[in-house]
Amino acid sequence: MRISQANADDVAELARLLWLDTLHEEPTQLSIDAFTAELAQWWAAHQDSHLVFVARLRRPEIVGMAWAALVPRVPRPGATSRLSADIQSVFVMPNQRGQGIGSALVEAAAEHATHLGSLQVTVQSGRRAVPVYERLGFESSRQLLQRSPD
Repeated sequence: MRISQANADDVAELARLLWLDTLHEEPTQLSIDAFTAELAQWWAAHQDSHLVFVARLRRPEIVGMAWAALVPRVPRPGATSRLSADIQSVFVMPNQRGQGIGSALVEAAAEHATHLGSLQVTVQSGRRAVPVYERLGFESSRQLLQRSPD
């Protein structure tokens, strides 16, 4: 397995994985090709704030991804370039799960965000993945709260 940072040449494969990851959600009227074009535009506009790490096996096909959204924080005296990161859209092809690919992707994304100066790395997880994130050093926090829209 090889983990690397994705680039614009990977957009079609990333779109395929995002498409597969949302099959269980409401159906879309959008074709995969239309979504690929939208993703390419979106990523071009957000490439400075959203990094994506991908996993490849021996083939060039991408079998997993993990995005890191970098968020600039309000400066404080003596700390003008504060940064936070959020791990998002982690997905591994179902036939490749259970082999540590997702963990390796999350580790790569989190370590890169920390290397860039992120003071904290967060993730919103489904219940089944919580133990995986805990094994990777993520902890629940009483200070990190969320408010859902009414």
